[in-house]
Amino acid sequence: MQTLNYPLDHLPFSKLFKTYINNFEKLGDFFEVNPFSEKEIARKIEHFQFKGNRRATAEILAAFNKKFDVNQAALDNIERLKDEDALAIVTGQQLGVYGGPIYTVLKAISAIHLARQMEQRFERPVIPVFWLADEDHDYDEIRRLYLLENDELKQFELPPKTNHLAPVAELQVPLEVDQLRSDVRKSLHKTEFFDDLWQLLDKCFTPKNTFLDASGRFMAELFSKHGLILAGSNLKEVKELTGEYLKESIAGAGEIRKNLEQQTKALSSDFHQQVHLHDSNLFYLDDEAGRSKISSNGNGWQTDNGKKWQTQELLEAIATRPENFSPNVFLRPVLQDALLPALGYVAGPGEIAYYGQMKKMYHSFGLEMPVIFPRLSATIVEPAIDRVFKELPFEFYEYDNRIEDLETAYVDRTEQIDIKVLFDEWKEKVSKIADPEKQKIADIDFTLKASADKATSLYFNELDALKTKVYRAVKKRDEIQLKRIRRIQTHLFPGNGLQERSISTIFYMNQYGLDIWDKVLNSLNEDEAFDHHKLLYL
Repeated sequence: MQTLNYPLDHLPFSKLFKTYINNFEKLGDFFEVNPFSEKEIARKIEHFQFKGNRRATAEILAAFNKKFDVNQAALDNIERLKDEDALAIVTGQQLGVYGGPIYTVLKAISAIHLARQMEQRFERPVIPVFWLADEDHDYDEIRRLYLLENDELKQFELPPKTNHLAPVAELQVPLEVDQLRSDVRKSLHKTEFFDDLWQLLDKCFTPKNTFLDASGRFMAELFSKHGLILAGSNLKEVKELTGEYLKESIAGAGEIRKNLEQQTKALSSDFHQQVHLHDSNLFYLDDEAGRSKISSNGNGWQTDNGKKWQTQELLEAIATRPENFSPNVFLRPVLQDALLPALGYVAGPGEIAYYGQMKKMYHSFGLEMPVIFPRLSATIVEPAIDRVFKELPFEFYEYDNRIEDLETAYVDRTEQIDIKVLFDEWKEKVSKIADPEKQKIADIDFTLKASADKATSLYFNELDALKTKVYRAVKKRDEIQLKRIRRIQTHLFPGNGLQERSISTIFYMNQYGLDIWDKVLNSLNEDEAFDHHKLLYL
């Protein structure tokens, strides 16, 4: 596998993310450590203090991981976490059907690579951890997957569910997965890897499993051999171990909200705000009503469906039944860092934006923000796409443009005669001839000037119509190349977005083998910092 670093400048990433990568100093007020500074990371490690209980964490993780039949390498890494010098590189993602989009595996690869890099560089045990988003409730977001079929982006999905759902992790994979399975099998080519892929998928995504079981087994199969540990917070034991932080989110809600507001206001002056703020960062879990946001009501707290507490009552409820409470997007990282000795978190562009709102919030809990490492961002370039790519006059980033604009640009760049210039010069010559004659007519009778102008305008309209016909004729002549343009765009920027954000992991596993992600991991340089987009040539 060959790799090529590609600059982020022209790619569809946010202003904040590009600034984070290219000019971190401008965001220094929002993050603790520059992820590209070895000196700052070394200082972070030197002063690192973990306030949690390593042995209790290891016991919880061991029980959690054994459910997924993880490789011994992962269990060995759990034991290594007990070492007082051990650190963790953490990442995480929602539990997508059939493994989710490519960026899910890119996050895992990033965490494994950075853990190895940090361990070698600083001579301390550094363990990669993948946090399964087991308290997420957005079933609608995880029930879909996208594949390429006959050079077109095609969507497959499980049927929707009603409101008041349990966490997605607790939901059984529905019986309708059989229909999804049938549709996806028909879409994928029967390659030499087809049967192995379906043996894996059928073992994981079966109606007897929950989405947590399915996703955990899938990730364990791919990455636990590299020592990747799986973690989550939707466990009574985790909530009990981190309960003080749940309580502090209420007891210190005023200060936390103030700190979030200050950072968010400062960040929003130059960049887009990623996450909106609420009175608390907790949800209440109810068997009947599902998950409800907890908000201040002036005298105490209440949920969206009317359950009420005074502050002390709520604190006692958290202490007694912490498993009934769930963190929001801001509080989840705090629980994560309370459970794990997290040196760093591997984040996607959107996550980096909301971490930028959180620096002072960490201080409210007596913690410091981990190093926020950008994840590997990459596009897979298949051999057939690479071959035709070289024949066309476009840079990689240009395929993110509208197909109509690409087609027009192709004609403009490849025609020996510049059609636009030809017609512009034609109009200019006509104007030079017509303007004096129109003036003569106006001198004879000024009321005829409008008619003379209209005659010229009609002529110009005919020229514009002719220019369109010329473009159409050239496009027809070059239809083979234009089809190639559309094909390349669909593979590199499917749905007018980066490939990593939509195409399912299983598409490339079926095409190139279940070990494709091992090959991506092995292709990375030892000092890789993920400060570029990567083109991965298979």
